[in-house]
Amino acid sequence: MKVLIADDHPVVRHGLKQILAADPEMVVVGEAKNGSEALELARTLEWDVAILDYSMPGRSGLELLSELKREFPQRPVLILSMHPEELHARRVLKAGGAGYMNKESAGEELVAAIRKVVRGGRYVSASLAEKLAVELAPDAQKPPHETLTDREYRVMWLLASGKPINQIAKEMFLSPSTISTYRVRILRKLGLATNAALVHYAVKHQLIE
Repeated sequence: MKVLIADDHPVVRHGLKQILAADPEMVVVGEAKNGSEALELARTLEWDVAILDYSMPGRSGLELLSELKREFPQRPVLILSMHPEELHARRVLKAGGAGYMNKESAGEELVAAIRKVVRGGRYVSASLAEKLAVELAPDAQKPPHETLTDREYRVMWLLASGKPINQIAKEMFLSPSTISTYRVRILRKLGLATNAALVHYAVKHQLIE
């Protein structure tokens, strides 16, 4: 199985390669430090599965996931993150991701997860699978943040996490005015008026730790 890795931390990439090196059926064919580099490698290399970090500078793992699924719809993409799955896994699966895994679990579960998604399955923990089953019930109500685009969701999450507009702009390679525009749009969609209200909303819906 040919694996493509994208993570902006060299130590994490090294750790993932070590985990996969223990399995003779897996080989890392390319590694990228950001989303743009990963997309370029995906277009030039032969790969069976991609492992992406959720939080990368510029093009996030979620945005990269959407682009990879448009260009390579049949190839599975697994998202790794330091954040608990309760925060982002639903959006990853909705965007076409084959699974979401906390990096702390990678040592024990990564190889099995890759095998599962390459066979066409999806990887989620048992606890998340139970929560998703409840949410898919016919009478389940969708929260307002489900209406946000992937980029709006990322800005919302960063604002709710306490990051200022200038820092978010730098992290996403956008202008502060663009982030401000996103902020206004997000608050309108969520029916909120202030950043404090946004933080309260995010805590209530368990979108931030």
